[in-house]
Amino acid sequence: MIKEIKISVTPSESASEQTIRRNLRAYLQAKATDMIAYEWIKKSIDARGKSVKIICHLRVFINEPYIESTLDNFIPHDVSNQNTIHIIGAGPAGLFCALQCIGLGIKPIIFERGKNVRERRRDLAILNKEGILNEESNYCFGEGGAGTYSDGKLYTRSNKRGNVKKVLTWLHNFGAEYNILFEAHPHIGTNKLPQIITAIREQIIACGGEINFNAKLTDLEISNEKIKSITINHEDKHEIKNLVLATGHSANDIYELLHKRNISLEAKPFALGVRVEHPQHIIDSAQYHCEVKDSFLPPASYSLVEQVNGRGVFSFCMCPGGIIAPASTQQNALVVNGWSPSKRNNPFANSGMVVATDINDYKSDHVLAGMAYQNQVEEKAYKAGGGKFVAPAQRLTDFVNNKTSQTLPVCSYLLGVNSIKLADVLPSIIYKSLAEGFKQFGKKMKGYYTEEAIVVATESRTSSPVRIPRDKEMLHHVHINNLYPCAEGAGYAGGIVSAAMDGMNVAEMISKLSKN
Repeated sequence: MIKEIKISVTPSESASEQTIRRNLRAYLQAKATDMIAYEWIKKSIDARGKSVKIICHLRVFINEPYIESTLDNFIPHDVSNQNTIHIIGAGPAGLFCALQCIGLGIKPIIFERGKNVRERRRDLAILNKEGILNEESNYCFGEGGAGTYSDGKLYTRSNKRGNVKKVLTWLHNFGAEYNILFEAHPHIGTNKLPQIITAIREQIIACGGEINFNAKLTDLEISNEKIKSITINHEDKHEIKNLVLATGHSANDIYELLHKRNISLEAKPFALGVRVEHPQHIIDSAQYHCEVKDSFLPPASYSLVEQVNGRGVFSFCMCPGGIIAPASTQQNALVVNGWSPSKRNNPFANSGMVVATDINDYKSDHVLAGMAYQNQVEEKAYKAGGGKFVAPAQRLTDFVNNKTSQTLPVCSYLLGVNSIKLADVLPSIIYKSLAEGFKQFGKKMKGYYTEEAIVVATESRTSSPVRIPRDKEMLHHVHINNLYPCAEGAGYAGGIVSAAMDGMNVAEMISKLSKN
């Protein structure tokens, strides 16, 4: 007999296979002679009561031979002599588009403006130590894209957009831990992602695909509503059949190029705000209802949302045991983001705390007005920090009360923080909404509203302020039928998994249309 059951156990019990088996036997009232085997379907934390429980959703084999569930593993194929698809960008969307191409018998050719992940790390070290930014190789640009340095969070609500399990399985194939297949909120960790990204690249090349680094799209030629050719680094011209644009949410120069070539774009809302950082023990205490966290529990996270002044104020990209990092892509413009190592064992918890913008905030009908609005705030933040990507900051309580902080808490941001009234940096509606939102969050979560927390500006790259319109069914651009805008940079996905699925969907569609 095979059953799917759920049992509730303590955190320490969930870490012991022997204890889980004992609990299973008790739940099933199994006889001593019964053979019991199981596999995980889902593992989640229930912290609603006074004592935290782990919910184990299991597939149990009772007096049956254990047969492991079939996984949709990546299967290599030699595509070196097959038809090609050109892909701009080697983030999650571009890489998974390339992997799907290989499965479909198509040769992917990727152009990535940044460096490979190993060389990219050197540029990040220089940025974090000296405040020197390489505009083509940073936390957003380079092999793996922004996803490489985003904690590797794999949770998504986009289940209807593609095969989530397939994305997770392929990540596991290339080196991610098996538990990402069943954890309710899986993550990989920024320290482990580079090896996985490298393994993906090596597989693409071994199958006959191509990946070109330091290769920036600088022009394209259009003829008869088709992209005829692309130019890389202003001089290297390539004839193309189909072009996948998977450039991420920060490639402003690509939007400018598309606009220059009269390819239609749309302004869209995005979310703008700050990073807030607490000592991790405060979040643990609030979420797990304890003074000291159980060692078998992971560092606690949170998800907060509130309506203020008719706008959503919400947490974004929460990083337990994480670090705030400089995510700028332009000189003299400051962006911050967060990441965590796989163990999430740093002493701080940080999260984006952002407010939904409205296209009326941009005070212009220009399709790139949202991008200009975004840049203006980032430039203000850089100037307020004093240069070298030092970040302007306030204590959380001072931010709410619009007071200059006389001192600032210790912060994980390596380039340093400068005490500034952030009301002078952020647009008024964003600041006021955040200030009220923080008050409300303090009522929802014990200890959240505290002078021990620090607010750091600016979190402005939650998503793109521009959408590249595409046909809902065919996925190509509404006017250029061999141009496939993809994932975050096109305004159609957010996060590693949804971006990967969008890349895979685009590859499927190109293959389908090419056969018709």
